[in-house]
Amino acid sequence: MSGWVNPLRDKRDKRMPRIAGPCGVVIFGVTGDLARKKLMPAIYDLANRGLLPASFSLIGFARRDWEHEDFGQVVYEAVKQHARTPFRQEVWDRLAEGIRFVQGTFDDEEAFGRLAEQLDKLDAERGTSGNHAFYLSIPPKAFQQVCEQLQKSGLARPQEGRWSRVVIEKPFGHDLQSAQELNGVVNSVFPEESVFRIDHYLGKETVQNILALRFANELYEPIWNNNYVDSVQITMAEDIGLGGRGGYYDGVGAARDVIQNHLLQLLALTAMEEPVSFGPSELQAEKIKVLSATQPMQPLDQTTARGQYAAGWQGSEKVVGLLEEEGFSEDSITETYAAITVEIDTRRWAGVPFFLRTGKRLGRRVTEIALIFKRAPHLPFDKTMTEELGQNALVIRVQPDEGITTRFGSKVPGSAMEVRDVNMDFSYGSAFAEDSPEAYERLILDVLLGEPSLFPVNKEVEMSWEILDPVLDHWASQGKPDAYEAGTWGPASADEMMHRMGREWRRP
Repeated sequence: MSGWVNPLRDKRDKRMPRIAGPCGVVIFGVTGDLARKKLMPAIYDLANRGLLPASFSLIGFARRDWEHEDFGQVVYEAVKQHARTPFRQEVWDRLAEGIRFVQGTFDDEEAFGRLAEQLDKLDAERGTSGNHAFYLSIPPKAFQQVCEQLQKSGLARPQEGRWSRVVIEKPFGHDLQSAQELNGVVNSVFPEESVFRIDHYLGKETVQNILALRFANELYEPIWNNNYVDSVQITMAEDIGLGGRGGYYDGVGAARDVIQNHLLQLLALTAMEEPVSFGPSELQAEKIKVLSATQPMQPLDQTTARGQYAAGWQGSEKVVGLLEEEGFSEDSITETYAAITVEIDTRRWAGVPFFLRTGKRLGRRVTEIALIFKRAPHLPFDKTMTEELGQNALVIRVQPDEGITTRFGSKVPGSAMEVRDVNMDFSYGSAFAEDSPEAYERLILDVLLGEPSLFPVNKEVEMSWEILDPVLDHWASQGKPDAYEAGTWGPASADEMMHRMGREWRRP
């Protein structure tokens, strides 16, 4: 019996999620939209799901002349308006007991001293055990100042057995050089294992399901390569414009805003090799390997396209063009549409173009990854029988209608042999009774648990800029982007780019 192992021992109940230990979260930038619409509601939702400890504390830091109760009211209103789970008074009352506010500016050493005192007080009164996450929901130009103040106040380097973590929102730099400088600033205060760079797309269930789809099913992995895949299209389209966001967006543009982070992360998950395990270091290693093999396809004037939306119709609404939006100058060359072609120099993907596109004021809001398969080498049909047959496709719908679609050819009912495209569809909403957690819920909880799998590391960020920088440098010498009418699917140059490659964009 000495070799017998009890099969019930240490067997985890899969229904029991991991709950964060004693800790608190400090939010810098609590007056911004991100904190109000996403962060505070996500923290309440985690509490409502029973995933935060009873001792959890939330501390706001801002220049407003608020008392603790004033900030508590701000959090309450954000929760009532934007939380995804039902409001329960008993949950709110418990969460509100740990809400505090510290007034100050980023250059005020005394304010950070008051913050340290408040955290010590919470450790003693509520048992947060000296474990603190600092969420920098602030412009990147303020990162250095805040990190240095946290270091001076002793908050960045906790005592033995405690942890301090910093959470950084994109953009992670403006180009490779600025990203390296930013990483150097942050890592001079916080070790890399304590830095969590938020890419909210990686917290979406459908993005994480890429790994399950690929590596839990024998059905797909054998054809997930250049023997069968003709091309891959990764799209993030938005139907909104940029009214009121000129201060942030002008000079940034669609490529920096979306391709450098969201789309290249989706590419890495789609194209990487199978990791030894789904541990953080193994997963990150495979993503880094595939990004290191990725480069923009040459020549860039034929394999990239950019555009800027003009006035048009968005559904039934007449909308203005970018240059008429508040905050944009008449000579702005900021692109609101970006499409690039990249190639991955590996045995699996050699010869398969990856098309990445994003844009504002496009036909509809949709994010998807589409694997377009090669045509069958021989079709034993007359051409008239397959006139309406396209290429097989596997489409991972990231948002808003989360799910997976397989497109294949099927005979049309009738006496004649006619083959036409049909879809086989899987929808999260109809397949599972559970609601998917909001991306920020998952990511904030992972920060508190110290689980870094879904957070890009330094190397990933820098490699993404290495891929994109040549495209941005090329565009900088090309003058104004091409105009496209709002409500359409981008400039004509993007379609011409695809036609030169013998392909067409999907119309989601």
